[in-house]
Amino acid sequence: MGSSETFGVEVNHGEEVIVWINKQSKSQKMKFEARLYDYKISTVNFGDFEMFSWIGDIQIARKLIIKASKRFKVKVIEGGYKPKDKIYKMKKIDYVKVKKGDKTIGQLELVTSRFGNSQWEIQNEERH
Repeated sequence: MGSSETFGVEVNHGEEVIVWINKQSKSQKMKFEARLYDYKISTVNFGDFEMFSWIGDIQIARKLIIKASKRFKVKVIEGGYKPKDKIYKMKKIDYVKVKKGDKTIGQLELVTSRFGNSQWEIQNEERH
């Protein structure tokens, strides 16, 4: 579930977005559930985000987070984009898109230790 923890929503909107996402998935009979896990990440260019984890299909996660971004007019982080090279390193790397509705406004590179249970940290960020 480590890669499922690279999704986030603008600070102060996490609870309402997660409740709405879970209601949507339940009403549409999707096997999906999201939970906040009390971790915030701060970016220089895009502001602060409350990170959340989820269980289910990544396509459903991406679809719901974009719908939530449009509905609540908030920025979201959509994770799960892996580097194409198969180089094994001491750190896990995940690439995430920062979105506002359908529009991608930036990209972040997150890293964490491959060993242990540490949190994701921002290594690099860029605006689009």
